[in-house]
Amino acid sequence: MTKLRVGHGYDVHRLAEDRRLILGGVEIPWEKGLLGHSDADVLVHAVMDALVGAVRLGDIGKLFPDTDPAYKGVSSLKLLGEVGRLLGEKGFAVVNVDGTLLAQAPKVAPYKDQMAENIAAALGIEAEQVNIKATTEEGLGFTGDGSGMAAHAVVLVEAKS
Repeated sequence: MTKLRVGHGYDVHRLAEDRRLILGGVEIPWEKGLLGHSDADVLVHAVMDALVGAVRLGDIGKLFPDTDPAYKGVSSLKLLGEVGRLLGEKGFAVVNVDGTLLAQAPKVAPYKDQMAENIAAALGIEAEQVNIKATTEEGLGFTGDGSGMAAHAVVLVEAKS
């Protein structure tokens, strides 16, 4: 078995009225929230997809299908904890997580440390192993015009000895 593996995740959600905005497990006051079957935490979804990709578990749609009522409104951090458990079962540990949120607004700088702490806690790792960044796209595309948000994540996992 390869000792180190890299995974990349990407997710996107549309912004909608009458939804809470949850990013990295933090509820951020905003006029719109992300639309989805679960809490639609685009950042955590990207992290989960990166992790399951690194250890060849498919994708989060396979693990947590949006056709299953059990996942309606569920916290993405809860699902991330389950992904962490599955990684452990496959004999892997998370080395680090690097996530990037793409959104024109709102500004998330005040929440990035809490996002990192939430993600780390769900995975049972130290907050220092998680980095969260955010960027606008200079008004371009669906993230730039405010109709949605996207996130990328890259992870490194290591086979446990």
